[in-house]
Amino acid sequence: MTEVANDSGRQTPRRRVPGPAGPVRSGGGRRPGPGARPARRPAPPRRPAPPRSIRLGSPRPRLRLIGFVLALVLIAFTVRLLQVQAVDAGTYTAKAEQNRYVVHTLTAERGGITDRNGVALATTVDAYDITADPTMFTREELKVGDGPEQAAALLAPILGEREEDLVARLRPNDRDLRYVRLARARTPQVWNQIKDLKSALTKKAETDKSAVNVLAGVFADPSSKRIYPNGDLAAGVIGWVDAEGQGGGGLERKLDKTLAGQDGEIRYAQSGGHQVPTVGANETPAVPGRDVELTLDRDIQWAAQDAISDQVEESAADGGYVIVQDTRTGEILAMANSPGFDPGDLAHADPDALGNGALQDAFEPGSTAKVMSMAAVLEENAATPTTHVTVPNRLHRGDRLFKDDIDHPTWYLTLNGVLAKSSNIGTILATGELGENQREANQVLYSYLRKFGLGSYSGLGFPGETKGILAAPEQWSTSQQYTIPFGQGVSLNAMQAASVYSTIANGGVRVEPTLVKGTTGPDGRFTAAAKPKKTRVISEKTAKTLSRMLESVVDDEEGTGTKARIPGYRVAGKTGTANRVDPATGKYKGYTSSFAGFAPADQPRVTVYCAIQNATRGSYFGGQICGPVYKRVMEFALKTLQVPPTGAAPESFPVTFQP
Repeated sequence: MTEVANDSGRQTPRRRVPGPAGPVRSGGGRRPGPGARPARRPAPPRRPAPPRSIRLGSPRPRLRLIGFVLALVLIAFTVRLLQVQAVDAGTYTAKAEQNRYVVHTLTAERGGITDRNGVALATTVDAYDITADPTMFTREELKVGDGPEQAAALLAPILGEREEDLVARLRPNDRDLRYVRLARARTPQVWNQIKDLKSALTKKAETDKSAVNVLAGVFADPSSKRIYPNGDLAAGVIGWVDAEGQGGGGLERKLDKTLAGQDGEIRYAQSGGHQVPTVGANETPAVPGRDVELTLDRDIQWAAQDAISDQVEESAADGGYVIVQDTRTGEILAMANSPGFDPGDLAHADPDALGNGALQDAFEPGSTAKVMSMAAVLEENAATPTTHVTVPNRLHRGDRLFKDDIDHPTWYLTLNGVLAKSSNIGTILATGELGENQREANQVLYSYLRKFGLGSYSGLGFPGETKGILAAPEQWSTSQQYTIPFGQGVSLNAMQAASVYSTIANGGVRVEPTLVKGTTGPDGRFTAAAKPKKTRVISEKTAKTLSRMLESVVDDEEGTGTKARIPGYRVAGKTGTANRVDPATGKYKGYTSSFAGFAPADQPRVTVYCAIQNATRGSYFGGQICGPVYKRVMEFALKTLQVPPTGAAPESFPVTFQP
């Protein structure tokens, strides 16, 4: 045993462990002998360490988290379900119904317009709006870059549109645009042409792989079109329909509610864009518009329009109007304007010609207004047809020196002669007798002008109608006191002027003019228009006296209306030539030429009034350029209405007297 010292200094015995003796290893050292420690065996090779195992965590926390999240989701679904099925059930039901059901408007058929004999003046026919899908004209779709140009070249002559306009619509800035309208309200024949062309292109593309159907994206939507079979005939009266199918002017506008009817609707369930046949549909049928029968006679209208158009062209005038009226009923048989327009082709119409000048233009009547002055003089017993009136060459009144249309020596005329020769000076002298002074005379004359309809609407209720200008007598200037009696300083429209002469022809009773005889509903029942208002203006005696005086204007060689004579008929009429107010400048420029009258004078049936504005070629006197128009139209009207010729010869008043 060997002792070993420890930290405390004490010796600690160390025990030797006996082991088997062994030989001494080479290389030095002791040989193993008895009692020697046996040598160590070499250590076996170390085995690789087994892989380290992963210890899994507990799944319970994760399960708790997932369960919590699922619980929240289920709670949210439950709350939403309660909201949908309980709280907002009505709202969502309505939305579902809205999405499930669709409503389409059923457009009512617009009523037609006919003349007094049932001849169609305006009617509605089936038509198509030509449309296209621009996305079907792209390079990607057609495999060509000029698809819109090729399509436009084919469609332009058929649709009557410009190629560049069609190209712009087929290649819009919005590349997602799926619908454009190429043309509106084209006839079925136009759509058939396009369909035939599409079919031909399709067949060609099937056999020729390089061919392309550039019209594959062109379609048609059913529509309707307003047509006017007689072109520009009575266009100013009838008016037109705008792009939305509503009345845009004339009677189409005034009677729009009557003509348009009432649209209906159909409501049905759909699925995938198609109607579900097993679910019933609710339909409110459209109510067609009522047909309107006018007082116009198509043939007389044509004669009036043809006559005024010829004279306006011959005189190189700005325009003109002719009105034909039944003197007994107030019905308008014709109302013609020149220049006119075609309501079915407004794109090529002159904007200045749109409208109805016979009702919308106000102008100074000139000498045709003298008949009202004479009516006042006769009715007030201020003079008789044979009263002597000495007419000087010039007459000084107020601040002006008045004259007649021609220079003349002193005329010795009867009151009848004053009207026959259309003397301004004689008219001033005659109307001066209406009162003890000029102020009283003005008041009396004004009252008669108002009773004849001046300064008031005619009663037609026509869109844009003017009532003219008639100032109160206290507002008349010094010169107006003397010019108004012979038709200057006061304005009216052609209808008002015609109504004055119809009043005299009707025995002094003014009948409000009418354009509509009645309407016919979808059930075929005719409803007559309300009877026009009647007003007595002058006595029957005065009216008959005036009629005889107006015959002198036409029959007497001294009269100014000899060109209006009609063989076989007694004609009463009056010429007019007035200074014209230029609507552009408001100053006098040119003349308004006119002629008004009725026939037969002994049993009046028809009144014709003609006016021409600013004749610049040939004569501008009313008797010279409007007298022939009056004769042409009156002759045609009398024959059309089968009015028999006059039997008795006229009993004329004297025109002059011997001083």
